[in-house]
Amino acid sequence: MDRRSFLTKAALGGAAGSAALAAPAIAQSAPQFTWRVTSSFPKALDTIFGAAETMAKYVNEMTDGGLTLQVFPAGELVPGLEAADAVSSGTIEVCHTASYYFWGKDPTYALGTTVPFGMNYRQMNAWLYYGGGIDQLNEFFHTQNLHYMPCGNTGAQMGGWYRKEINSVADLQGLKMRIGGLAGKIIEKLGVVPQQIAGGDIYPSLEKGTIDAAEWVGPYDDEKLGFYKVAPYYYYPGWWEGAPTLSTMVNLEKWNELPAHYQSVMATACEAANSNMMASYDWKNPNALRSLVANGAQLRPFPQDVMSAAFDAAQATYEEIGATNPMFKKILDSQNAFRRDAYLWAQLSEYNYDVFMMSQQQAGKL
Repeated sequence: MDRRSFLTKAALGGAAGSAALAAPAIAQSAPQFTWRVTSSFPKALDTIFGAAETMAKYVNEMTDGGLTLQVFPAGELVPGLEAADAVSSGTIEVCHTASYYFWGKDPTYALGTTVPFGMNYRQMNAWLYYGGGIDQLNEFFHTQNLHYMPCGNTGAQMGGWYRKEINSVADLQGLKMRIGGLAGKIIEKLGVVPQQIAGGDIYPSLEKGTIDAAEWVGPYDDEKLGFYKVAPYYYYPGWWEGAPTLSTMVNLEKWNELPAHYQSVMATACEAANSNMMASYDWKNPNALRSLVANGAQLRPFPQDVMSAAFDAAQATYEEIGATNPMFKKILDSQNAFRRDAYLWAQLSEYNYDVFMMSQQQAGKL
């Protein structure tokens, strides 16, 4: 063998040897995790359920499969309203949910999603990402063995479907309404009888008159369930859900096992999915609303006396809860302080721009 041939083969052999040695080292530096994500939502709610799928896709791609998240719809692993408990106990690693579903365990859970007359979507995000909101919420959620990250938003929801018109607070007396959580506790002060009814049972309950009204989400999701056929009056706004933030919640012990760069990837993916879901609803809702009206839905604003009475009832409820729950009071006070300043700014440039542009739309100039 000549010297040149020997050196060439030796170099190739060395390179191959180095590659063989390097591969296991690289693999060892990127540990493998496969986690299950249980959603609180069915696949039929493709935009809400889809936020978890979007988040999981980003995580899987950014870690090159090192952290693989498998998303399951409500009921496939555990019922939707047991998602947080399953994660807290360690039965499942992750859930995608609305934390206010679990307010009965502690009202502070609701503050991770929204409370009646809370912040709007942009304000909520500003408080979460720049006002220390995520850290404040995790001060609470860590006591529940959960790590919280915002992961989706519907924006301000509609006020629901009614079999009869609501012209004043008096029309709410004895009204049987499908509405849950903290909103149900508040609207009860106005004479409403809140009902806890699963999504699939709302339509037949309205049709039979078992209930008089029901809230769901907004035009895109509401159209699928056909409520306009049995409860034609579609009220707005959904004052109990000005910016319902969905969340990815991870078992705290599992979260602490993740390498820091995986934690960063997951937080980034949740933030991306948070923005993506809102954009999806903003794209889908206009056409859905047009379709609903064409099919007979009658849009109605809540009367001002209803809005004012509901606002006062909400404040009274928060004072009652805060008197015995210092964590709830601390976080709500932080949200309220920012909301006050945010509206001081929003009423100037943003509000006036939007009002002018809406007037042009109504005049047929857009």
